[in-house]
Amino acid sequence: MAIITLTSDWGTSGYYAAAVKGTLLSYLPDANIVDITHSIKPFDTAQAGFALSNSFRCFPKGTIHIIALESIESKERPHVVVKAEGHYFISADNGIFGHILNPEIGFEEAVYIDVLQDTDFFTFAARDRFAKIAAMIAQGEPLSNIGAKREKLDLSTTAKPVPKADGIEGIVMYIDGYSNLITNISKPLFEEVRKGRDFTIKLKSGLYTIDKISESYLDVFDVELVALFGTHGFLEIAFNHAPIAPLLGIEQGDPITISFGKLQTAGNTLF
Repeated sequence: MAIITLTSDWGTSGYYAAAVKGTLLSYLPDANIVDITHSIKPFDTAQAGFALSNSFRCFPKGTIHIIALESIESKERPHVVVKAEGHYFISADNGIFGHILNPEIGFEEAVYIDVLQDTDFFTFAARDRFAKIAAMIAQGEPLSNIGAKREKLDLSTTAKPVPKADGIEGIVMYIDGYSNLITNISKPLFEEVRKGRDFTIKLKSGLYTIDKISESYLDVFDVELVALFGTHGFLEIAFNHAPIAPLLGIEQGDPITISFGKLQTAGNTLF
């Protein structure tokens, strides 16, 4: 039985998800269709990529993931199928793979989609083209029959933190359903740059600060700032039992900085 996931910015009040599911079931009556989310901010590939990168590995290998946002095809953003870590992703090559793929692993195979869609309209690729491609993959069609090999993917939109001798400059990469702030600063990077030093995490240009890492939201009192590394592996900043993003006026993409104290050895300052 094929497992096919859907990720989109359609919302839940329209017919789009139902139309795609109906089309998939027409091709594959026994398919197991799973909604990852349809609540992505319109056209926000970074948010969609974060949702997928933290969920797709929970599915069995061989799962097919349809990504339906910024999916109108152009020369610069062709429709592609990407196989990575045993999973298949169907999307426009619009920068989203920079947020999904592990840079140390990369991808196994990528092809252009060279299969005609089922209508003469070009604004609903998930229904009219991606569903058809998902069915072909589920039925065992090799990717070489779907299109020519694509050597490189657009990974240019990946937001990377900037490590410095005395700190790290990052951003709010994702705001979850509780309005918690998830940054692009990973625990390994934090520890590598920190080198055991004291630190201060700064929000809103230092208006709000945190100087310790907790293990749980409950390590602080209600409506108190807390910083921790979540199951996603990135630094997360929150209020215990309160929505931090609207209360502090912080949005996705806003800067987060960490300042480290001076590194000393044998009583001598190195920096």
